[in-house]
Amino acid sequence: MSRLKKECLSFTVSLQECFRSIKATLVGQAKKITARNEKEATAADLQASKTQIEAADEAENIKKRLDKSL
Repeated sequence: MSRLKKECLSFTVSLQECFRSIKATLVGQAKKITARNEKEATAADLQASKTQIEAADEAENIKKRLDKSL
């Protein structure tokens, strides 16, 4: 795989990670706003954080696989 192609794929993965993180934040904020009590608001915060971490981990794994393919 050419270096340029690898860099483009890596950039695409980074963009996907960014969009997933933004989506997790927005969904978390929406759930927090509509929460009926503090427990639901806390659960929404935890879920948003968990989703952001999963997005980062997935992107990191994809980038590692790209590095190994060269």
